[in-house]
Amino acid sequence: MSVEEGTELVKLARTAVESYLREGKIINSTHKSNKKAGIFVTLYQSYSSDSEKNLRGCIGYTIPSWNIYDTVIAAAINAATEDPRFMALSQEELENTIFEVSVLTKPALIQVDNTLAFQNEIIIGRDGLLLESRHGSSLFLPQVPVEQKWTLNEYLANLCNKAGAPTDAWKLPDSRLYKFRSLVFTENLPNKNTP
Repeated sequence: MSVEEGTELVKLARTAVESYLREGKIINSTHKSNKKAGIFVTLYQSYSSDSEKNLRGCIGYTIPSWNIYDTVIAAAINAATEDPRFMALSQEELENTIFEVSVLTKPALIQVDNTLAFQNEIIIGRDGLLLESRHGSSLFLPQVPVEQKWTLNEYLANLCNKAGAPTDAWKLPDSRLYKFRSLVFTENLPNKNTP
């Protein structure tokens, strides 16, 4: 995916949320594409150019049912209004909201024979993780452990905690651990697209 395409996806995410919050309308993409990919839209609040960004919402789809543009529209609106950790985004917050779109590769099952080998398969900052266990499932985008300054063991433990599972649930024989990569496109400042 090119920088131009990624920048277009970020603009589409913002336009979708603005239209939904201001007019109650779900926009239709003008792009006719068969291209599909996992998509996550992350929203951050930023109140000045030198302040830290605060998470404001994140929703996505690892295996989408729609083309990439329709998936961005759905993920963006849901990140703004349906993330259970936050109240719905208000119109007034839009001017301080940074939009980020992550385009995911297809998750690949990590298949190795022992715990140490599992850990050799995962590189912080490169690999996002998806856990499926009897306790539940969870996902972290590749940028999360970098932002949180987690070690690999902390990354895996937090992934398990997010699934409502014991911190070592990823080691259980009936658990499945997948890795994926993502291309991240984000606004540098609210409504200012950069690659």
